[in-house]
Amino acid sequence: MKSHRNLVVAATAAALAAGLLVGTAGTGNASSDRVDSAPSSIKTVSSGWSIPWGLSWLPDGSALITERDSFKVFKLTQSGTKTQVGTVPNVVTTSGEGGLLGIAVSPNWNTDHYVYLMHTASEGNRIARMTFDGSSLSGYTTLVSGIKKNKYHNGGRLKFGPDGYLYATAGDAQTSDLAQDKNALNGKILRMTTDGKPAPGNPFGTLVYSYGHRNPQGLTWDSAGRLWEAELGNSKYDELNLIEPGKNYGWPTCEGNCSTSGMTNPKRQWSVGDASPSGVTYADGALYMAALRGERLWRIPVDGTSAGTPQAYYVSEYGRQRTVETVPGKNTLWLSTTNADNNGGEPDGADKVFQVELK
Repeated sequence: MKSHRNLVVAATAAALAAGLLVGTAGTGNASSDRVDSAPSSIKTVSSGWSIPWGLSWLPDGSALITERDSFKVFKLTQSGTKTQVGTVPNVVTTSGEGGLLGIAVSPNWNTDHYVYLMHTASEGNRIARMTFDGSSLSGYTTLVSGIKKNKYHNGGRLKFGPDGYLYATAGDAQTSDLAQDKNALNGKILRMTTDGKPAPGNPFGTLVYSYGHRNPQGLTWDSAGRLWEAELGNSKYDELNLIEPGKNYGWPTCEGNCSTSGMTNPKRQWSVGDASPSGVTYADGALYMAALRGERLWRIPVDGTSAGTPQAYYVSEYGRQRTVETVPGKNTLWLSTTNADNNGGEPDGADKVFQVELK
């Protein structure tokens, strides 16, 4: 295996020299770039996957994982045992980036046994709810519909926040003007109750929580409960944003930093060749962002509302990295690939789920 520390130094130095790592650095406090822990080892948990997309933890420490194009849901234990638990009905492909996307286990799963899914359907993208009894999925209820779909830019991430509400990312469906239309669901981060209704306190009284997004796919909260988002840009810059309710994050007026009044700039931005991010998670003082085209895992230290200097790990070692999640109760990450998608060009079964130890 290559020296990951050397890759980090080389990748970061090259990016800094090229002017690609820009945005808000630390606050001047040396702790903003302090390495509390960092990836120290990586191993394969499970192989034989075909475009695994969403991942959500069950209370027993196993995960539910979706496959985008097969529409299947699997349970994967931390020891690597993989079991199919169901196929989600009403899912269609877009022959691009649509299909079965995000998944979120109810925070009250022990009592309600609910699992939430975001997927492409015949009329558009939906958020639905199913019941998981521990061994199989059943039932199907549509909670949110009317999110426009397209071949690309479907968003798709689902996560429950520390406030108990469900958050979803919706892409602009290749119709960029929708991102600035506060009455549209596309190009937004959505926040809802467990029944798919606008959550109390939403800034416009609708499902919309923030707007001006192109193709947001990563959501996570830091230890102080701040919401961070990773977003795929167009041809110039990908973004890491600190999300606040009602804020306008610029697309399509801005891609990356800009000086347009009323637009909220990213905390970090990258050349699309170095990132094209999907999943993001928080662990031990830092955000970890999985990069597709960039084929690397970015570590970004967080100090309050500032994002420090990014460092890259596993550059071009494992291909397109889609989803990264922190293992509950451990200083460990799970990281999955989607090399079997259109851009990866690998055959079905080529994808893996890795475990990354942080020390």
